[in-house]
Amino acid sequence: MAGDGIVDSSPAAPSWFTPKRLLLIFCAVNMLNYLDRGVIASNGVNGSLETCDDKGICSSGTGIQGDFKLNNFEDGVLSSAFMVGLLVASPIFASLAKSVNPFRLIGVGLSVWTFSTAGCGFSFNFWSIAVCRMLVGVGEASFISLAAPFIDDNAPATEKTAWLAMFYMCIPTGVALGYVYGGVVGTYLNWRYAFWIEALLMLPFAVFGFLVKPLQLKGFAPAECKVPLAMIQLRTKLFYSTDITGKNCCFLYCREKSTPMIMIQLSLVLKDLKVLLLDKVYVVNVLGYIAYNAVIGAYSYWGPKAGYNIYNMSNADLVFGGITVVCGIFGTLAGGFILDHMTATISNAFKVKCFKKFIWIYFRSINS
Repeated sequence: MAGDGIVDSSPAAPSWFTPKRLLLIFCAVNMLNYLDRGVIASNGVNGSLETCDDKGICSSGTGIQGDFKLNNFEDGVLSSAFMVGLLVASPIFASLAKSVNPFRLIGVGLSVWTFSTAGCGFSFNFWSIAVCRMLVGVGEASFISLAAPFIDDNAPATEKTAWLAMFYMCIPTGVALGYVYGGVVGTYLNWRYAFWIEALLMLPFAVFGFLVKPLQLKGFAPAECKVPLAMIQLRTKLFYSTDITGKNCCFLYCREKSTPMIMIQLSLVLKDLKVLLLDKVYVVNVLGYIAYNAVIGAYSYWGPKAGYNIYNMSNADLVFGGITVVCGIFGTLAGGFILDHMTATISNAFKVKCFKKFIWIYFRSINS
């Protein structure tokens, strides 16, 4: 009980919770997310079509492409199919976080990811694996859209950029490990086992999201509240109370019976989108990120296959994995620590990004 007979409804931190432990868990999950990207791009899992030489001697196809007899277009679709689920589900999960505990949403998403990845291993043709890849994106959406805000909430004020750099360092590291892991498992077992093992590794994190006492993002209503804080932005009748510290407690929301709740949620999403689209820094970053990922996506998916088929590199998965992990870890961590040292402002962030892009363009021009 708080003073003056007012109940303090602010959620207590779960007993298992420490900021570093939370960072470690999120890094492990992020690593598995991107390990899956590397797996499907590896020669051991992705494979190749049947080939015949001038004498009519044919070698059987391998991996996904060989088993399902996919042309390069269909094979390329598999690399980006997850984006369908990711783009559709990300705004939905972000909106639901205002009325449903975000930690539970992560548990739901990781469960979808686990079953979808296992489904990739059980697929029997192009469409079955393509649908599973789309659902992998749905599962990833809950984690990607909510993990970074949790880290930002809990990281020490002077180390936020470094902590986020550690989290995002798991992207190149995960892809690199995926190349190596997919190459080994696909070669010595079968490409299907690579997906099944991934699902088993993610399963404990999905269960964890449901069983552990959930965390609450700052600025959102406590788990006991029935209505999100964002409702206060709507021109509707809204009653709320505050505890002795001035924090928002539970809300009682009164609306006309003719107004469906789904319309209210849609209104909130549209308001959020309007705010984002009017933010010039956000828009510029998104446009730059689209161009950047278009190039990186092509290199990361077709690079190992090109090394294997064009340059006859039998160890292409290992080579690409090694280069990616070394450069990814160094570049990501260096950017985070440099920005923290310079003071993490938008202006300084753009300076660091421009310097890194200059280096990237320089070495790409040399390779061309």
